[in-house]
Amino acid sequence: MPIGWPAAAAGTVQAAAGEPGLEAFGGDPWWITLIKALVIFVFLMVCVLMMIMADRKVMGRMQQRHGPNRFGPLGLLQSLADGVKLSLKEDVIPRNVDRLVYIAAPMIAAVPAFIAFSIIPVGPEVSMFGVTTPLQLTDLPIAALLVLATAAVGVYGIVLGGWASQSPYALLGGLRASAQVISYEIAMGLSFVAVFMFSGTLTTSGIVEAQQSLWFAVLLLPSFLIYLVTMIGETNRLPFDLAEGEGEIVGGFMTEYGSMKFTMFFLAEYVNMVTVAAVSVTFFLGGWLAPPPITAFWPGANEGWWPVLWWLLKFMAVMFLFIWVRGSVPRIRYDQLMQLGWKLLIPVQLVWITAVAVLKLMVNEGAPLGATAGAGAGFAVVSIAAFAGYARSARRARAAEEARRAEEARRIHADPAAGGFPVPPQSAPHYGSSVPAEPPRNPAPAPAGEKRGEREEVTGA
Repeated sequence: MPIGWPAAAAGTVQAAAGEPGLEAFGGDPWWITLIKALVIFVFLMVCVLMMIMADRKVMGRMQQRHGPNRFGPLGLLQSLADGVKLSLKEDVIPRNVDRLVYIAAPMIAAVPAFIAFSIIPVGPEVSMFGVTTPLQLTDLPIAALLVLATAAVGVYGIVLGGWASQSPYALLGGLRASAQVISYEIAMGLSFVAVFMFSGTLTTSGIVEAQQSLWFAVLLLPSFLIYLVTMIGETNRLPFDLAEGEGEIVGGFMTEYGSMKFTMFFLAEYVNMVTVAAVSVTFFLGGWLAPPPITAFWPGANEGWWPVLWWLLKFMAVMFLFIWVRGSVPRIRYDQLMQLGWKLLIPVQLVWITAVAVLKLMVNEGAPLGATAGAGAGFAVVSIAAFAGYARSARRARAAEEARRAEEARRIHADPAAGGFPVPPQSAPHYGSSVPAEPPRNPAPAPAGEKRGEREEVTGA
């Protein structure tokens, strides 16, 4: 290691810490930091309870049925009752599991989701008990990467839980979750790249400030739409809940878990939903900034505690999207899940990022407007041609699959035993028809008046 490495590293750290926009962090009294951390924890727990209740209520209305309506007024305490029930259930550990990993896996899945929320800004600087502080626990020069890091670590809990359970269903669920998170995390990370290009920073507070004039959801619409898909896949929610498909692998990685350990996995899933929804608000929907129509006639809409209200409204809209998709879209097959991630989302993101980088560079270098517009039109033409080719290939694949299924149906119609298990003949006794029965191996003496060897007739009546 070079002799001057410690000094160089220290200088790099100081330069990163001195990045513009981070001066307001790191100087709060310890009790202000403690209050912020406690508020974040309480907010996440309340969001989990309310989201479970909203899941049931909203989907109940979408499916023309009543949701919970017994515990508490309008069923509002149903989630709390379920939590109490799970905490009081007997904690059974299967005999042959790896006990240490089996117990640690739910905690590994839940803790990273709480950490990721610490860099989410929900408002500007306000006065809290006489101390001026930003409504954000902390911010980092690489705060945006913390979201991806915690998402990557959280999947270890799912994989280890499936492996430690010593169950084939749980192991399959863990393997599915690992492959799903890898494929969708790549597309999610690529959707952030365009945001970094336009904001010029990796700090979450800086990304929010960069959207003062126009939200990135409008300016970078393809990145926003792809992020919405990947955030649902990242949280194992319908239609991407292949890691816990009840009709295929019972309960997936949670099959052998019960009581509080099952609660921890359930908590991790819903806290992850809250975190990715908050990230979408921060990166694409302007964070705590008020919508443009409000700021047009209310100059103070982005001051004081009002921005918390704008953030909450955006956050609730994204959380409602989770429920809407779950109640509307059926579960897809696993091969469709992988094809969507690797063959569609990632290639589209790579082309889109290339186009954004080229156009951004041309604008920064002062290229003529005609040249910039021509480059944008060229990327648009290439993208449309690629989509047309992909759609044509998909139609051909669907036609070939339909032809194969029609041929298989024709063969089965001609021969019921073709391509499957043998089918009993329709003249068997249990179908109600009469067939001659086999003679007994040790026939009894025939009664008087009957000939030996004469076969009886058996009916299905």
